[in-house]
Amino acid sequence: MSARDRARDSGVGAISPAVGAALAFLTATLDASAVVEIGTGAGVSACWLLRGMPATGVLTSIDTEAEHQRLARTSLNEAGFAANRVRLINGGALDVMSRLADASYDLVLIDVATSEYGDLLDEAVRMLRPRGVVVFHDALGGGHIGDSSRRDPHTVALRDLAKRLHAAEDLLPVALPIGDGLLAAVRIGAARVAGARVAGGRDGQAGS
Repeated sequence: MSARDRARDSGVGAISPAVGAALAFLTATLDASAVVEIGTGAGVSACWLLRGMPATGVLTSIDTEAEHQRLARTSLNEAGFAANRVRLINGGALDVMSRLADASYDLVLIDVATSEYGDLLDEAVRMLRPRGVVVFHDALGGGHIGDSSRRDPHTVALRDLAKRLHAAEDLLPVALPIGDGLLAAVRIGAARVAGARVAGGRDGQAGS
């Protein structure tokens, strides 16, 4: 059974093949050795991310649902990825991300409820290395993101996220109309470091 079949049978959402190919392209282009995924699902996106990463690269995937991660581990094993290539962490995104090191990751993929995107943005950017990329999935808003008359929570959250990305001087954003849409940004400015936290108190990617 493929990861996509497993996602369908269990009712877990999955990215489209086109989105997956774009993610693999990004990790390959970045030569991404350290990637964080928010929203494990059944492992579909993890397989695509790992496909573009070097053989020594490590993916950290965070999800609140332990059952999702059990499915993902099965999918990753069947796809031939070694267990030490993936670190699955069960927990809330903000809580886990706050323990990951500053400026230590090449790419952060966020694929959870769009209502959480704004809260996760700052943590994601803090974690990025120079020229690292943050990617938000399901960013087209059903094609209504540019319709100012649409005020549903999903569309408003995506519109606010896009505004924040465009306003950030240390980010260069782009919208990619692939599948359900990707909104991405590369960090071009100095690293955002949470000064109130002690860097040694976080679990960086080297501990994967």
